[in-house]
Amino acid sequence: MESKFYKMSQQMISEEKQIIVSLPDGSKRELPAGSTGMDLAESISKSLAKVSVAIEVDGHLRDLSRPLDDGCTVNIIKRDDDVSLELIRHDCAHILAEAVQTLFPGTQVTIGPNIENGFFYDFARNEPFSTEDFEAIEKEMRRIVERGSQFVREVWPRDEAIAYFKDKGENYKAELIEDLPESEDITIYRQGEWLDLCRGPHMPTTKNVGTAFKLMKVAGAYWRGDSSKAMLTRIYGTAWRNDKELKEYLNMIEEAEKRDHRKLGAEMDLFHFQQEAQGSVFWHPNGFTIYNQLENYIRRRLRAADYKEIKTPQLIDNKLWEASGHWGKYRENMFVVPDEVPNTEDDGPVISDKGFDKLMALKPMNCPAHVQVFNQGIKSYRDLPVRLAEFGCCHRNEAHGALHGLMRVRQFTQDDAHIFCTEDQITQEAVAFCDLLKQVYTDLGFNDVVVALSLRPDVRVGDDALWDKAEDGLRKALVESGLEFREDPNEGAFYGPKIDYQVRDAIGRTWQCGTLQLDFNLPDRLDASYVGEDGARHRPVMLHRAILGSMERFIGILIESYGGKLPLWLCPVQCVVTTINPDVDDYAKEVYQKLTAAGIRTEIDLRHEKINYKVRDHMTSKVPVMFVVGRREAEENKVAIRRLGSNDQKFETLDNAFDALLAECQPPF
Repeated sequence: MESKFYKMSQQMISEEKQIIVSLPDGSKRELPAGSTGMDLAESISKSLAKVSVAIEVDGHLRDLSRPLDDGCTVNIIKRDDDVSLELIRHDCAHILAEAVQTLFPGTQVTIGPNIENGFFYDFARNEPFSTEDFEAIEKEMRRIVERGSQFVREVWPRDEAIAYFKDKGENYKAELIEDLPESEDITIYRQGEWLDLCRGPHMPTTKNVGTAFKLMKVAGAYWRGDSSKAMLTRIYGTAWRNDKELKEYLNMIEEAEKRDHRKLGAEMDLFHFQQEAQGSVFWHPNGFTIYNQLENYIRRRLRAADYKEIKTPQLIDNKLWEASGHWGKYRENMFVVPDEVPNTEDDGPVISDKGFDKLMALKPMNCPAHVQVFNQGIKSYRDLPVRLAEFGCCHRNEAHGALHGLMRVRQFTQDDAHIFCTEDQITQEAVAFCDLLKQVYTDLGFNDVVVALSLRPDVRVGDDALWDKAEDGLRKALVESGLEFREDPNEGAFYGPKIDYQVRDAIGRTWQCGTLQLDFNLPDRLDASYVGEDGARHRPVMLHRAILGSMERFIGILIESYGGKLPLWLCPVQCVVTTINPDVDDYAKEVYQKLTAAGIRTEIDLRHEKINYKVRDHMTSKVPVMFVVGRREAEENKVAIRRLGSNDQKFETLDNAFDALLAECQPPF
């Protein structure tokens, strides 16, 4: 534990020597040894110290109360900084746990991290919590915040920590400590009389959390995600820096519920799921029309960019997956199929892949198969780059609980491609891809794109000179393409650096979609080569790239971003011709035939219903345009045009309305 003796020893050290720390602007500051982050903030200004909540030391978040190391670089984190959200949510999880144990004695706390937009904590209790408990819990949380207890870090001996939690009946915490490496410090954080096992860091006091938080929902969660272990109750919450941010987030959640692609998918008759094929989509005619229009658009873009489309098998021998390295790293996520009679006399049902000479696997990704296509025949440096594209159907054994409509499925199609090029071609190919991706996202209505360049991790293949060339090539490509980006050290794949693209939708959510990954590893593992100008064999560089990612998921994103009101060229039904009176049916049929003959996806509604009822019905189905015809329209060869989301109607001659609609229905490329 941190003690008076420790503090006294630090004071004695500080009297003997000084330390020098660097600030983000490059300036340096000299402080007594043993000085903390708070000491540094106070040495700069009292006003800075008042708003400081943590420090970043050489890129790692730490408590303000921790002593600084000589020669380190320190960034002082203020509560208004974006990074403080991580701390607010982490601290809020601790406050939730204390509130629950105060109100419901005997409840065990287990694990409670911060997550995107909030936090959760898993509790062990005989009677699960419900949303009816939220009001009392939130009230107690506000009391704890107002109390303003300091977060105090302590380091405990392992055996003492295990014994303490076991004595309290906190068996889950004791188990966590027992499983920690022997070399790891056991750190405890106190807030008043309450304490928790935690690595930290935390803000100075509970008051720094503020009251811009709200508990959102409860769910079941297995201990450590293992279905063979105890079921716990998980309480989710959200937390923000101020009430304005909280209100904006809650409004976004409300809007997101209205735009839920599963709800809109049913209203628009696009797709469904069922138990007999969990995680696989049953596309209805309307939904498959959207799918085909999107795929055909991407195909046209790829052809113009000189990609060659291929098709590779879905079921592939496990030997190829072993050679590629996926069998060792990804086997549990693959669907495996025996390919021969099992080596057993038991004719009972097959419940595993053990005992079979030969195994096949449904491909979870397309990369190894694309290398096989590249490897056919001898390639010269003059043939490079080779760009191979596939709308490849893939399967991944996602857990049932992780499945979520179109957003998380087991069977999906990737707009996948792989570029085989020389090292000197990396930049030009990356620039071309960045430009292609930017154009596609613009055409689809996503103009706000967050880009990250992920750099070399500590464990990697390839020498530093090659990594320098690869990272520099991708960096130059982003600059040349005019894309703003951040750099993420240590976040690259072991086989090469990568660029990740997130699109921001109409209500402010970000979705990871496109990617460009540079790979030195797979061409070597699968013996891909080309003949260089020197007549020798060389390994190509392999660029893995996708723009949409999963077709299914991207369609879900489109539906939610547009709230079902898709661009006209993507709509499954672009126009409905509907009648006011039964005696104009013949004219309505003429209009319908004219539109259909021109390729406009049109339906006709001759039901003997009131026109207001029919308009509401088609509005619910998100039909973008209605041509309404009555006696007057039939006599004057006109149509009344009704647009989705508008109560107004516009009268036009049929020819003018037809020409305008036909132009509007054209895809962007």
